[in-house]
Amino acid sequence: MRLDKYLKVSRLIKRRTVANEACDGGRVKVNGKQAKAGTKVKVGDIIEIQFGNKTVTAEILRIADTTKKEEAKDMFRYL
Repeated sequence: MRLDKYLKVSRLIKRRTVANEACDGGRVKVNGKQAKAGTKVKVGDIIEIQFGNKTVTAEILRIADTTKKEEAKDMFRYL
């Protein structure tokens, strides 16, 4: 699955356009490397997102094309 879509579906970032801009701005890393919006992610990958001074790190536990709001938090775990 594309990184920008995963960020939106898992609700780590609310909108896909915002996820795209974060990736293009170099604020997202996958497994320690800068990632573009089209980067393919898989279960077990580590995502780091910079929000200003704060960095959020999460591990992918599950990938789904769509999910309910209540189930979105089960797609990743914070590290």
